This record gives sequence, structure tokens and C-alpha cells, in this order.
Amino acid sequence: MEAAAESFVVVHNVAKRHNVGTLARSATAFGVSELVLVGRRDFNAFGSHGSTSHLRFRHFHSLSEARIYLKNEKDCDICGVEITDGAVAVNHHPFRKSTAFLLGNEGTGLSAKESEICDFFVYIPQYGCGTASLNVTVAASIVLHHFGVWAGFPERIRDGNKFTIAEKPMKQTRRNYCSEAAESVIEERKCRRENACHDLFDQSRTGN
Repeated sequence: MEAAAESFVVVHNVAKRHNVGTLARSATAFGVSELVLVGRRDFNAFGSHGSTSHLRFRHFHSLSEARIYLKNEKDCDICGVEITDGAVAVNHHPFRKSTAFLLGNEGTGLSAKESEICDFFVYIPQYGCGTASLNVTVAASIVLHHFGVWAGFPERIRDGNKFTIAEKPMKQTRRNYCSEAAESVIEERKCRRENACHDLFDQSRTGN
């Protein structure tokens, strides 16, 4: 039996730090396995409404390190959420397996470096004429919901007009900071060493 598909969110170059808290809230609502922070470890939990305690965080110093982890350790496709040539409408559910979603900067979208690590792209169709794009947290919510539908995530039990919350949330050792277990740190250092070796090899081939 094949393992169930998982979803991940990669946070890199988000201009408004408080958007991370709102992203975490959507991530927990739609069954995201991990929120991957690239660059800074600290984040603003404003808007999370306590949801960060129910979500695993992982940190990497660079996009290349994050890509190695997601591809090699989690066997993920990396999906860029951007209106590009060849992007598929998210409601067509072009997913194949576990997927990590990379959302662009609120003002400039995905950079060329971010786009390079993506396996494919999705966009969110719009039907009104009043705005050119969506807020990054709104876009994430829509995309993650569609993935959850495609993956067949079980719906959370409701209690009245609310959904039930897990009784024993995971605790971060330091609030608003991505801290990891010892094995995660070792794994990250291993990925960094492998990445450095690959970069050195590439440079030696090109003569740079």
C-alpha cells in the first residue's frame, strides 16, 4: 500500500513577517505536515491563534538545502504558486504525490532562483475584475485546500459550529522560533555538507 500523500509549505522571501502566523493557521486547517522556513529562524506568530503549537517547523539556510531535504528525504514534488507560462489551474488538481508549495513574495512573486527549484506551477483562476492578485495567505489557503481534497485528507470532527482542536499540541522550545530536535540539526548539517560538495564539483567543472 502506498504511503499517504503529504503537503508542505516553504516560506522564503515573504515580505510581511506576520503573514507566517496566518500561513501557519491555514496550514494546520488543511493538514500540512511541516512548514519549512528558509533563511531566518524567527517568525511573527501574529494571526496564528495558537496554531503554531500544532504544526511542525523545519529550518534551512538556503533554498538548495530545503530542496535536497524535500526531494531526497520526503520524495516531494515542489510546486510554485504563480501565474506563469505552463502553470495549471489548481482546481484541475495536477498533483501526483506529496507536494511542497512555494509561494512568492507579496509584491514581486516568485524569483528566478525560487522558480528554478520548482517541478511545476499552479495558479488560482479569478472570475472578477477588481484585483490583479491575491494575498499570499489567501492564495496558500486555496491551494492547500485543493491539495487536501485531491489527497483525500479526512475531514476534522466538528463540535457545534467549530472544528475540534487536538488536545496535546506540540510545543516549541522557544516561542516564535523554529527550534529542532538534535536529529533534525544533524540532518540539516548533512544536507549542507552534501550541497557544498555539489557546488564545489560544479565550480570545478566550469572552471570558476
